[in-house]
Amino acid sequence: MTAPVPHTTATVLRPLGTPLPVGFLGLAGGALAVSALQLGWIPLHEHHAVALVLLSFAFPLQLLAALLGFRGRDTAFATAMAVLAASWLVQGALLAAGPASEARHTLGVFLVTAAAALLVPLAASGATKLAASAVIACATVRLALAGIHQLTRSPAWEDAAGAAGLALVLLALYAATAFALEDTGGRPALPVGRHGSGARAMEHGAEPGIRPLL
Repeated sequence: MTAPVPHTTATVLRPLGTPLPVGFLGLAGGALAVSALQLGWIPLHEHHAVALVLLSFAFPLQLLAALLGFRGRDTAFATAMAVLAASWLVQGALLAAGPASEARHTLGVFLVTAAAALLVPLAASGATKLAASAVIACATVRLALAGIHQLTRSPAWEDAAGAAGLALVLLALYAATAFALEDTGGRPALPVGRHGSGARAMEHGAEPGIRPLL
């Protein structure tokens, strides 16, 4: 009697480039525009132009990064990008509707809520990619400070939010560059603080975002 042939199942993943660079570049653009408005580098009467930057640049890039992140099964990063994309959409829509002071309580509550929401993907990301986690953490702080400013209208909180936004721009640009070079070169070019499964994947030559069977 012939023994049954065991069935094998193969999972084929469509190769995808890492969405981290596009997500972080969208984040840097939005953060710079808002910080410039908060610090007085952009006059208040240009708030409609800032709204356009958020709606046409930051929002679509981070939404794209979120969709590609979910497609690549990077739940923590994709969730963070989705929350940040929604935050740019809300901020851009409110700025386009009128000066921020007209809806400051609504905006303040929303920004604090968005900051709290980012704690979920931040906790899930852990220490697998410290550079990405640092960007998300800085974005969380910026949202919280901006929310407090809207609720209190204190210039000190506004300056703090603007400064946090500038720090976020620098972190996001560094992380975008590091992950883009890593993805195109197949090996780390700048430190990104990989640990755990992410580090093991790079050591075994796997494509970023794909974990080998160990």
